[in-house]
Amino acid sequence: MLTVSDLDLYYGDAQALDGVTLQVAAGQTTAIVGANGAGKTSLIRAIAGILKPARGSIRFKDHEIAGLPSHVVCDLGVGQVAEGRQIFPTLSIRENLEMGAVIPRARAGARQTYDRVLDLFPRLRERLEQAAGTLSGGEQQMLAIGRCLMGKPDLIMFDEPSLGLSPALVQELFRIIRALAAEGMTIILVEQNVAASLRIAQTAYVLENGRVVLSGTGEALLADPAVKQAYLGL
Repeated sequence: MLTVSDLDLYYGDAQALDGVTLQVAAGQTTAIVGANGAGKTSLIRAIAGILKPARGSIRFKDHEIAGLPSHVVCDLGVGQVAEGRQIFPTLSIRENLEMGAVIPRARAGARQTYDRVLDLFPRLRERLEQAAGTLSGGEQQMLAIGRCLMGKPDLIMFDEPSLGLSPALVQELFRIIRALAAEGMTIILVEQNVAASLRIAQTAYVLENGRVVLSGTGEALLADPAVKQAYLGL
């Protein structure tokens, strides 16, 4: 579904991505693993159209999307649950969800999608008119995921979704991600909980200093001695 080829990205003179190449198969979960500053969020933002790469290709289905505006990329079916949630704090839960459905692809069937999101997150249904900024961190993450789903994406990119959540909420979050994967959703998962992300990923890539240094199945990387030492403390 997604092919990234020889992608370079700079912040001024500083290179964030250096020849990154990877593939994401339809209906699978792909984990992107790496230390802080490895380029994981830069990669997500480049795919989403938030950052423009200096060179390289990003193909989503039959479209070259490298450098396209983010709203165009979103309307092609690429959704993002950004690091830090980035909800609209002064808007209500209902209004945040409605904002997720403003792109053209999402307008048809928006009511059905809305009902599905509230079935997935019953806690949100209980407080639809509550200001989003007054929700707990876990509830805000549910809202961020729900808002993304309102856009009817074919691919969802999660950027550090468990950041700042309690262990119980982290378990709930991964249950939701597994449920979406079981429905056939294509997922890119950038996650600080490396062990948990590799366990649910069919494919995984390790980024270091903006380069892909290791790739394979999630199971294989979970068993790799270098990955164990660097990211699992084993």
